[in-house]
Amino acid sequence: MGRVVLHVDANSFYASVEVLYQPALRGKAVSVCGDPMARHGIVLASTPPAKRRGVKTGMAIWQAKQVCPELICVPPHYRLYVHFSRMMRAIEESWTDKVESFGLDENWMELTEPGFTVEDGARVAESIRRRVREELGITVSVGVSFNKILAKLGSDMKKPDAVTVLDEAHWRERVWPLPVGDLLYVGPRTVRKLAPLNIRTIGDLAQAPPEMMQRRFGVNGLMLLEFANGLDKTPVRRVGVEETIKSVGNSATAPHDIATPENARCVVYLLAESVGARLREAGMRCGSVSLFARTTELDVAGHQCRLPRPTNITADIGAAAVRQLEEHFLDWLPLRSLGVSVGQLTPDTAPLQTDLFGEARREKQEALDRSLDGLRQRYGHQVVNRGIVLTDRSFVRVNPKEEHFVHPVGFLQGRRGAG
Repeated sequence: MGRVVLHVDANSFYASVEVLYQPALRGKAVSVCGDPMARHGIVLASTPPAKRRGVKTGMAIWQAKQVCPELICVPPHYRLYVHFSRMMRAIEESWTDKVESFGLDENWMELTEPGFTVEDGARVAESIRRRVREELGITVSVGVSFNKILAKLGSDMKKPDAVTVLDEAHWRERVWPLPVGDLLYVGPRTVRKLAPLNIRTIGDLAQAPPEMMQRRFGVNGLMLLEFANGLDKTPVRRVGVEETIKSVGNSATAPHDIATPENARCVVYLLAESVGARLREAGMRCGSVSLFARTTELDVAGHQCRLPRPTNITADIGAAAVRQLEEHFLDWLPLRSLGVSVGQLTPDTAPLQTDLFGEARREKQEALDRSLDGLRQRYGHQVVNRGIVLTDRSFVRVNPKEEHFVHPVGFLQGRRGAG
């Protein structure tokens, strides 16, 4: 039975929502920008007229106004974007309970069932496209294919407000001639590394020797090789259903690009808070901590470290993740998202080797963390924040435990030294 997977991508999401609420901006070059007074003066999203003038996401505001002097900059309204994201997801969940987020503005859907064809998937995609336009006032592009990677590629091929089908019989003739940078996770940095190997198209990548790809790029090379050959088997997660717990992780796309070491540490500790809370909720401790990063160029890598003893203490998880950040990822800034994952799980009832001098500290830390869990469950995540988070007020609004946006790093999970 063939799979039917959709990828729904809201077109110019932040900018489209702003124009919806400010009709006078319709048809004009508009960019949603971070606050220049708070050191976040970059372009977050733009309308099509601004894009046609050369404005790109991640540009500094002064650079954007150089290429487009008439550019209108508006501040972001994240709560509004979350509201629209939830409404879009509700439309998708009316068709299936397998809906997986890839940021606020993108979701995968799995419609696989006996007798359901890619053509049926295309009809569902058209229905979703019409409903989003008519009910929400924004537009989406939808890719329909037999796995997540090709569905994502399909949604990027024709914009705005369009449906693209890549079926098993004909996808190669449409996809393989495309530039290799069009493939998910092949960012500009990877494109530059592939060029000396005469790999310039997705087809070139698909036919590259596996030994060479692994030697040059490690596990990432094998992942990209499989993606180029249409071999992605990553499932779309079912809403509200957890897998057997072998690891606990969380990743988040920040309110703005993670541009400084201070920003990165804020996000890592936010994620450590969430992962620690999930561990304690599941009655588990972890023996390893992994950190994953995705750049603004969509390069992705991960690193893992072992812990000296199993723990579910947030401070221990955060410290281990920050060490990896400082050792491996500061040169990657700016980042689009970060993820923290823990593995080698054991029940928190299992006996621990006694640490004469550290036992009292561990017990106090675990008791403190559980008290914070109770406060947040009763009064909300923001009732207590770590001091490091207050260095950037925009992160105070982030609740990664309840409103996190996961990207598919499953291929990398469990592989040490993936970077």
